[in-house]
Amino acid sequence: MSCRRGARSPAQPRAPVSPALGGSRCPQLWAPPLGPLGGQQAGCFLTTGAPRRCARPLPAMPPVSAFQAAYIGIEVLIALVSVPGNVLVIWAVRVNQALRDATFYFIASLAVADVAVGALVIPLAILINIGPQTYFHTCLMVACPVLILTQSSILALLAIAVDRYLRVKIPLRYKTVVTPRRAAVAIAGCWILSLVVGLTPMFGWNNLGAVQRAWAANGSAGEPVIKCEFEKVISMEYMVYFNFFVWVLPPLLLMALVYLEVFYLIRRQLSKKVSASSGDPHKYYGKELKIAKSLALILLLFALSWLPLHILNCITLFCPSCHKPSLLTYIAIFLTHGNSAMNPIVYAFRIQKFRVTFLKIWNDHFRCQPAPPVDKDPPEERPDD
Repeated sequence: MSCRRGARSPAQPRAPVSPALGGSRCPQLWAPPLGPLGGQQAGCFLTTGAPRRCARPLPAMPPVSAFQAAYIGIEVLIALVSVPGNVLVIWAVRVNQALRDATFYFIASLAVADVAVGALVIPLAILINIGPQTYFHTCLMVACPVLILTQSSILALLAIAVDRYLRVKIPLRYKTVVTPRRAAVAIAGCWILSLVVGLTPMFGWNNLGAVQRAWAANGSAGEPVIKCEFEKVISMEYMVYFNFFVWVLPPLLLMALVYLEVFYLIRRQLSKKVSASSGDPHKYYGKELKIAKSLALILLLFALSWLPLHILNCITLFCPSCHKPSLLTYIAIFLTHGNSAMNPIVYAFRIQKFRVTFLKIWNDHFRCQPAPPVDKDPPEERPDD
């Protein structure tokens, strides 16, 4: 193979042989670097008689510290609990005809969001925590699914709260008002709304302007390359004024009002039932008390899981000079992700139909011992129990 050798300036050193060019021994000329790129310089390689080819390699992934390794381990543990538990909920709704009504459709929608939190959001959160060097919009795309799926979980929780309220408020007309078709429309609406809320930063409400100014001040051109971190790409104004004050806090307050009304209706119906019943009032009271405890637990877990992280976001926005311990931030993140692992316990394991179906799935597919057939409608079972 012959090589065409062009003139080479003495100041330009001979480049090494590139294995990517098929082992060619043709000399290459090195051009001056294009400028800094995340702490490293990228250069252009020229070959005589060939077009100019420039490479802009991104810096390597930063090393993982011991603290980050512990964080990753806890996140993986949450995912390993969340994904199988919520997959089991979806599986149960699919195989048991008795679970084919609006209540369990809402629970299955919540389970889908929680599976995505464990399978997608947590891995992306781990990636953001490591902080790789990426282009701005690449990092923004990594951050947005977290917003979409967490918002979907919140709306699913609200839908379940409203559904439980209707069960208590209009028990006789519930099945005619809340039909499977209307439940499907409500579920689709929750997901569409979650996409709009979560993708709002992609439409322009982000930190690109500030990052571009800092990028240009360093004498760099092109799309900024940053250390991918959530707060570097997502605007705190968006997180506080739009996400928290519009799409988290109002649903939380609405859920509190709904559950207070549910408690009032249960207590009123309980008193009427006890006064008119000749049976044992304690048995009925115990059943209604179990429902009330479940509703209180749902509200408590939602508040404990989501409020700490949003309160920290408010501190970041309104008090930039205030110090936020990293440990508190990590705990708040664990709570939001851990809520997805709690939901199968709260929404599924307290319902007898789910427990029976879980046992059947376990015996049929894991122990290879067929269980007795699941009754389509147990005589003493109500969806609220």
